[in-house]
Amino acid sequence: MNTNGMAGARLMRWRYLKQTIFFTLVRASALLIVLALGGILFHIFYHGLSAINWEFITRPPTHSMTKGGILPAILGTIYLTVGAVAVGLPLGIASAIYLTEYAKQGRVIRLIKVGINCLAGVPSVVFGLFGLGFFVIFLGFGSSILSGSLTLGFLILPTIIGAAEEALKSVPQTFREASLSLGVSKWQTIYRIVLPNALPGILTGSILGIGRAAGETAPIMFTAAAYFTAKLPGSVFDEVMALPYHIYVLATAGTNIEATRPIQFGTVLVLVAVVLGIDLVAIVIRGYMRRNKRW
Repeated sequence: MNTNGMAGARLMRWRYLKQTIFFTLVRASALLIVLALGGILFHIFYHGLSAINWEFITRPPTHSMTKGGILPAILGTIYLTVGAVAVGLPLGIASAIYLTEYAKQGRVIRLIKVGINCLAGVPSVVFGLFGLGFFVIFLGFGSSILSGSLTLGFLILPTIIGAAEEALKSVPQTFREASLSLGVSKWQTIYRIVLPNALPGILTGSILGIGRAAGETAPIMFTAAAYFTAKLPGSVFDEVMALPYHIYVLATAGTNIEATRPIQFGTVLVLVAVVLGIDLVAIVIRGYMRRNKRW
């Protein structure tokens, strides 16, 4: 074998070694994440499963929240999450449609997109203080489901806008051109062609926002969550208990923290189940839309 052939063989072995090392590190990282997630879920199930029973799911707390159930907190979390999606999803999709389909790309639009990306990284407590100052005090909604839903809706808005933008851009440009060439208006093209094909991708990103809205504590602490209430809300202007804030109260400010430890883990387990349940509904809807996709 000549010198060039030996050098080429050594180079190939070195590349193969680097590739092997890289893929080993990637697999190890993925395995570590799975083990960490599995460990957390096992810990929650192990300590929380004993607290789960019919009374725990269907009754309000009693005896200074050391006994009873968490029904008001479950319903409060569902109300706030659904309200946040009802606020954030239409606004996010409308904003993405404008930025992608209508806005003339330039410095101003680039600054707007930078601002949206920055909002995605803002701590949730900042959104909570914004909701307190604007919705609760300035608009006079008080501590209520409406204030909490609006605050959470603005919290997940950057995530939805980003997901919707990418989904809209993934629709082939030829679809738009073919529709416009037939004399269809721009809005009809977007409404009947672009948006239906982009919806599965939009829902994929929105699932992340739904999970975040259901699990946030700081925003609802200032705008919607009650320390304790045994009654169920009668309108959107009533405050509610919520699972994340209830967990925080039991773990930090309860009358007997150690006695409520099983309730804490049981509440965490229920919160995980509620988030997964809401996400599952979104995944089923997304799967149906993908099966009926037009391209």
